[in-house]
Amino acid sequence: CSNTSLSSRIPSSVCPAARTAACAAGTAAGPGSGTGSSAPLGGLRTLMVQQTSLDRPRETWSKKMDFLLSVIGYAVDLGNVWRFPYICYQNGGGAFLLPYLLMAVFGGVPLFYMELALGQFHRSGCISIWKHICPIFKGIGFAICIIALYVAFYYNTIMAWALYYLLSSFRATLPWSTCTNPWNTANCNRYMSSDHNVSWSNSSTSPAEEFYTRQVLQVHLSPGLHELGSISWQLALCLLFIFTIVYFSIWKGVKTSGKVVWVTATFPYLVLLILLIRGATLPGAWRGVVFYLKPDWEKLLSTTVWIDAAAQIFFSLGPGFGVLLAFASYNPFHNNCYKDALVTSSVNCLTSFLSGFVIFTVLGYMAEMRQQNVDAVAKDAGPSLLFIIYAEAIANMPAATFFAIIFFLMIIMLGLDSTFAGLEGVITAMLDEFPHMLVKRREWFVFGLVCVCYLGALSTLTYGGAFVVKLFEEYATGPAVITVVLLEVIAVSWFYGTNRFCNDVQVMLGFYPGCFWRVCWVAICPCFLLFIIISFLAFPPEVRLFDYHYPPWTTVLGYCIGVSSFICVPSYMVYHLLNAKGTFKQRLLKSITPVPGGDSHRDFIVTNAV
Repeated sequence: CSNTSLSSRIPSSVCPAARTAACAAGTAAGPGSGTGSSAPLGGLRTLMVQQTSLDRPRETWSKKMDFLLSVIGYAVDLGNVWRFPYICYQNGGGAFLLPYLLMAVFGGVPLFYMELALGQFHRSGCISIWKHICPIFKGIGFAICIIALYVAFYYNTIMAWALYYLLSSFRATLPWSTCTNPWNTANCNRYMSSDHNVSWSNSSTSPAEEFYTRQVLQVHLSPGLHELGSISWQLALCLLFIFTIVYFSIWKGVKTSGKVVWVTATFPYLVLLILLIRGATLPGAWRGVVFYLKPDWEKLLSTTVWIDAAAQIFFSLGPGFGVLLAFASYNPFHNNCYKDALVTSSVNCLTSFLSGFVIFTVLGYMAEMRQQNVDAVAKDAGPSLLFIIYAEAIANMPAATFFAIIFFLMIIMLGLDSTFAGLEGVITAMLDEFPHMLVKRREWFVFGLVCVCYLGALSTLTYGGAFVVKLFEEYATGPAVITVVLLEVIAVSWFYGTNRFCNDVQVMLGFYPGCFWRVCWVAICPCFLLFIIISFLAFPPEVRLFDYHYPPWTTVLGYCIGVSSFICVPSYMVYHLLNAKGTFKQRLLKSITPVPGGDSHRDFIVTNAV
């Protein structure tokens, strides 16, 4: 640039093409604009230089509702339907709502808000975001991706079971309502008040239980985890169909998945409403509701109740899986993620509460029909609550076929949008970390990822696959993801700094987070997570499924699976320090210093020139 005076005023960060254009514009303004001549000086000119990036512009949501429904669909999953109602009645009924709400307000929602704000500000997935926060913690991102893969290995198998039930529902008489099928045993008994000739003993089993265990899972053909048996080809085809739907929903990014969730996130609410109205009109429904909500205040003195409340709200809202970071990264920079966090977390908690009424009105009906107490009927938790107890109740209702079809469709859709979210978290992380290699090959990368998930799930499709699902559920995700989120909160609040993070939020939203949020991020949330981790280590779960008690070696295997993901965090720390240059102190300082350039939302530079 011949105009040296003007050239010196253009920031060095401006790319050469923009610098040349700015120089030309400034020179054209007149010969007196940058020299010492006596020509009259005009006022200071404001020169706006548009800086064009060579990178592809980041994809964004088509509509705000696409984002909200995606987050709600991710947070509201199968656990809201089967886990919350069971934990609620087990831990004091209505009294449980007090620790649940306290844990939500002081632990779950602040973590939820923090992840949405981080993702929206830095516009990065769970791996590449760490260079803008605290580079040495980048291993957290890789750990999150491995945990998400483990979840995909077993979570989609539950949807395959639901699909099997759905396909079996298209008949006048539901197959789990009679004892005359080839898979039934001599112990099979229909035990309802209308069956006066049936005598129920401790060895008796219901037709719904035998359909689930002997026809769908076929666990009677496997003695345990040491001998899983062959793969069930029916379940393999069901899972292939589920993954096909998943692939064509997420292969193009949030533009397509954002449209699919309009169905998968809203349809479950329609079905829950229908089932609630139907359940409320059944005889004995009030017994179930009373059992669900009757408060037992003495249970609040038990540590177990508070542990369960903390774990339930954490896994229900789902921070730490990289999904909230990924979804928020596709938002406009000034989107009000604070309001989004409050709305979506509230919807999630209310859905859990509503699901309790849907489940327990039917359990009250079952107790009335069997002439038993509700606690005798509600002895199963987890998938068994849906696939045995609820399925049996539906089979004994009028219009059983209709209710079975919509119920299992709801189960599939509750699972689908959580799977969309989990895999999108991995896809966004990898595409942001390796953009030049993967961005233009997104469809092929997603195809490869789905194939890996399907192959990883094959062990859950065997005759003993239900044992594998339970093992993954208890050990592979829980402790590892809580530990990862604890490190994430520490990295953001203590290393990156709460003040710096709050300044970022102010730049985005126009207001500074209040004292409550800052205290939660710095102190309460780490204590909340540490409480869950210590309680898990102090009181390890007794893992049992049906009549199978998991032997001690499976506990070791479970912890190894859990550690295999978390090991990425210390491994990357060592790798990062070894590859950095300088003295150890310089390396350490550099490894906890954010790399500048995280403000990808700024696409122009304003400079003053004479």
